[in-house]
Amino acid sequence: MPPMLLKKKCNRCRKNYVKCSKRQGYVLCFDCQKPQLDVEIEDPKMKKLFDIPELMYRNNAFLCELKSKYIRFGSLSDKQIEVFKRIVKELSEEFGEEKKTINVQDIELHDRAY
Repeated sequence: MPPMLLKKKCNRCRKNYVKCSKRQGYVLCFDCQKPQLDVEIEDPKMKKLFDIPELMYRNNAFLCELKSKYIRFGSLSDKQIEVFKRIVKELSEEFGEEKKTINVQDIELHDRAY
C-alpha cells in the first residue's frame, strides 16, 4: 500500500505546497531547491546520469534529494544509482504513455459545462 501523501507549505518560501508524508519534517518546494540543484557537475558519467528533464525533478522529490546529496557529498552508492535509474525509467514510461493517450480528435465537445 503506498504511503498517504499530504500537502504541506514549503518551509522556506511559505507559498507553494509540496506533497510529502507526515514523517517528512523539513520540506522544500522545487523553486526553492532549484538553486542548489543547478550546480555544474564535473564527473561526465554523473553529469549524463543527472541530465534528465526538469519535469521529472518537479514531479519526484526523491530525484531532487539524490542529486542534492551527490552535490553535497560528491558520490552516491551503487544502490542509489540503481534506484535513480529505475525511477527515471518508470517516469519516462509514464510520461510517454500520457503523451500517446491524448488525441485531440477523440475529445467530444458538449453543450453543457460541468
